Amino acid sequence: MSIRDYVTLRVGGQLFGVDAARVHDVFHPRGLTPVPLSRSEIAGVLNLRGRIVTAVCARRRLGLGPREEGAPEPLAIGLEVHGDSYGLVIDSVDEVLKLDDEKFHAAPGNLPPRWAEIIVGVYQLEKELLIVLDPHTLLDAGHLKAA
Repeated sequence: MSIRDYVTLRVGGQLFGVDAARVHDVFHPRGLTPVPLSRSEIAGVLNLRGRIVTAVCARRRLGLGPREEGAPEPLAIGLEVHGDSYGLVIDSVDEVLKLDDEKFHAAPGNLPPRWAEIIVGVYQLEKELLIVLDPHTLLDAGHLKAA
């Protein structure tokens, strides 16, 4: 039996999880500077305690609609991929869950292509499904280059 910690977060009402060992920060993505000619998923860049961080909009990356008018201020989770710092802009952070790897299931085969490439698998929780994201693919520069 192997237990893994996941930071759970919400984007568009869906519950997602990221391996907690990969999350460095949780912050408000303020002071974003737009990046000309970047893909729509790139919300901009910001200075986070002396580091330049690329902010990636999870809603756009997942193909979801924009945030509702009057929604609470978004958050971002700080992740590092291939030595680059990213802030994944999300709707909210829920909690850290300890989950048994034995209850982990591979990602369903009928996912939309955009989701299939970034989802590692799922956990069936008591009341909902936790979709586990792969930060490497989600934030890999090759997937975020200008089209």
